Amino acid sequence: MAAEASTPEMLTVDLGTDTGPFHGGASGTLYGLYGDGVPSRNAVEGMYVRTVSTKAQDGTQHPGADALEILRTFVEAGGQDVYVYMTDIYRGFPYEWPGDTGAERLTDFTARVRRQVDQVLTLGAYKSHVVYVPFNEPEGNMFGTGEWSYDQVSWRTEPGPYFTAWRDIHRLIRELDPGARIAGPNTCLLYDEIRGFLEFAKAEDVLPDVITWHELSSPDEIRTSVAKYRALERELGIGPLPVNLNEYAHNYHLSVPGQMIQWIAAIEESKVDADMAYWNIDGNLNDSVVEANKGNGQWWLFNAYGQFTGHTVQVTAPHPNAQYTLQGVAALDRAKRQARVLLGGAGGSADVVFEHVDPEVFGRTVHVRLLEIPWTGQVGASAQPLRLTDRELPVVDGNVTLRLTELEAMSAYQVTLSPGGNGAVALPPSVGWRRSYQAEDAAYIGDGHSLNGPEGSPSDVDKFAGSTGYHVGGLRTGSDGVLVFSVEVPQDGTYDVSVFANSYNLADAVREQGPTNVFLLVDGGHPQELRLPLGYKWAVWGHTDTRVELTAGAHSITLAAQDHDLGVTRGDAVVDRLDLALRDDQVAAPALYDAEFAVLGGGARVDYARVGASGPGVAVLPRGGTATFWVHAAEDGEATVTVDRIGSGEGELTINGENVGIAQRSSVPLFLASGINKVTVTATSDQLVLDRLQVGPSQGLLPTSTHPAEEGTTTGSARVTGAHTFATGGKAVDGIGGGTANALTLTVTAERAGRHALTIRYSNGEQAPATHYNPDPVCRHADISINGSAPQRVLFPTTFHFNNFHDLAVPVTLAEGTNTLTFTADELPDHDGHSRNQYGQRSAYAPVIDTVTVTRLA
Repeated sequence: MAAEASTPEMLTVDLGTDTGPFHGGASGTLYGLYGDGVPSRNAVEGMYVRTVSTKAQDGTQHPGADALEILRTFVEAGGQDVYVYMTDIYRGFPYEWPGDTGAERLTDFTARVRRQVDQVLTLGAYKSHVVYVPFNEPEGNMFGTGEWSYDQVSWRTEPGPYFTAWRDIHRLIRELDPGARIAGPNTCLLYDEIRGFLEFAKAEDVLPDVITWHELSSPDEIRTSVAKYRALERELGIGPLPVNLNEYAHNYHLSVPGQMIQWIAAIEESKVDADMAYWNIDGNLNDSVVEANKGNGQWWLFNAYGQFTGHTVQVTAPHPNAQYTLQGVAALDRAKRQARVLLGGAGGSADVVFEHVDPEVFGRTVHVRLLEIPWTGQVGASAQPLRLTDRELPVVDGNVTLRLTELEAMSAYQVTLSPGGNGAVALPPSVGWRRSYQAEDAAYIGDGHSLNGPEGSPSDVDKFAGSTGYHVGGLRTGSDGVLVFSVEVPQDGTYDVSVFANSYNLADAVREQGPTNVFLLVDGGHPQELRLPLGYKWAVWGHTDTRVELTAGAHSITLAAQDHDLGVTRGDAVVDRLDLALRDDQVAAPALYDAEFAVLGGGARVDYARVGASGPGVAVLPRGGTATFWVHAAEDGEATVTVDRIGSGEGELTINGENVGIAQRSSVPLFLASGINKVTVTATSDQLVLDRLQVGPSQGLLPTSTHPAEEGTTTGSARVTGAHTFATGGKAVDGIGGGTANALTLTVTAERAGRHALTIRYSNGEQAPATHYNPDPVCRHADISINGSAPQRVLFPTTFHFNNFHDLAVPVTLAEGTNTLTFTADELPDHDGHSRNQYGQRSAYAPVIDTVTVTRLA
């Protein structure tokens, strides 16, 4: 009999079938790192980025992402390998290598390869993390049919020139660097002709050390391609060699947790490395990081994936290996007595069935925690995952079934299974009532209305994802438009409002002002002016957040282009949706991070038998043992942090690499950076029983002072300007840089000597000319000197417009009393210290600086 339509789908997790050690290979990135600090070290480390593919040092393909400039900090953040695209020394795509003949072009490239290897040889111990990629997509570039190819004949038709070039370049690299690892063939797909490449490379003793190709296909083809390659290895008697699928996923998938979990599941099952494709801007981990240090939903998905430990286990999806259906990946850590599952890709209902639940590991009752990782847009920051369910379930005949309802197809979900039955008190959901309202369903009054779309879809993966694929325009300069959302809420209270919207930073109407301003009203009153997010293209979604007071029942929430008291819209915006969430009971409540689910090190273990613990267990830390929590902060500034312990153990607290002292038994005020924070507790006694971390709102206890840049001293071309209307008070300092004579100096006061945070409010709209589909925003930098000391170089990512201001927190050491902060900048040279980039890809200037806020770290 056919199943009823309402029957939930079933995802089966067989905890008795081990599929190998957890690998973590899906967290790679192509062009995801711009330089030291963009993205922040927290963002890189907390996403567990394993491999990076990036351009050759001093390449002219794109701004930033120079291999040798990202290498050290990437490795120090836990990264494994940097794959150097040696061809990206050239401009253009296809690569514009100079010469009138193929031989001349290859001679030029050979000289550049020699120079790149010589640079790598200066790295010392870091050299072992370099993997050379001599050719990239040769069939579409150097050995294809186009104008810039070797002889306008594809290697797939006549492989001789490519094979010879591969052999000669491989041998040159090995001659210069005998310990070199070399990757290839780096083709667009796993073509059948790769058999001939491998046969040739084996015969000539020039096999790659890592096999690379691109899977710009779909998740369901990952397993097939890897299996096909492994069979080819066995047939040819080579390997098995490591594999890196060093470009995967499309615009439609990137940033969307429910889509990316499907890729992750296939990659992890195949036990290969893979790097997300670079379709947009570099330095944001392929649409995972917002600004420098904020994660969106995709970042939190990879944060959860990277915290898997133990061995993966077999997961059977309701539609195995089929894209755009419910898929999952799972791991079992017997020592930690936890199983973790990540799933997503379909809406509606589903049963997650755990089979072979070992009573020796879990007992007869299990504790289940369910988290949701929602989509928050390509440039929309996300808080930590939402807690949906925290409860205990019986183990029946070795099985546990968890019913999931109201699944969102764009979200991913994490289920954590641990021993239960010890009296753990269930935690409430982190959010109560919430609803989304689509812009295309809202009423529109006035002129200028447009219904735009469709955007990305399974049949058009080159476009961006949105809530439904449609969005509404009309709120722009000169418009009288009003977008009316009809909402109904269950009770009186304060509601969070998120407007998912976008303005293209280079659109004519947006260039003038930057962020498009609109006016939000509730039932025609209580107007608020909102500035909607900028993006690097149309339909790149972020969100602007506010709060409103609503009574139970029906209301209209409007976005208008005019308000009698507040003014008119300038710019041009499109709106995707509006979200409402009731959080009244949670506003002042601290966020809770249970230690048994933290990242444990140094011999720390989990104990599930401690009475009085907040969750199902505690972490027991020996002396030197650690528990690390990835903590979200909504803004830069003070938070109230409490380390809950059981017993008399002692420990130290480190936040973002800064030791802030003894882990107190009472709450303490500590500075947290906006976005992602790495908080580590280290035991200083023989045993520390750690229950949880609580992070609450500020109590206003840390000394803080804000200093407008226009009150500082400017020299040279640095000047106070009123051209940036969204600067605080309408004034900021521009023109810093182009030489150290053009500087800003501020005087600040510290109550005590020690570590402080400088929260710098800045703007940076610089963008270099691009050669193809990637927008090329440029990170500016400032050299910051404290009291005349050697300057600290700080990178500032794009804000998409010089009238759009972001905050960046920088830790510094200040003396007691008066301190001088001097900001300068100059164009940075290439690796040789002399030559300079000729395409405007290394800025000579610091960002526009609005204010500097000084806060003690602890």
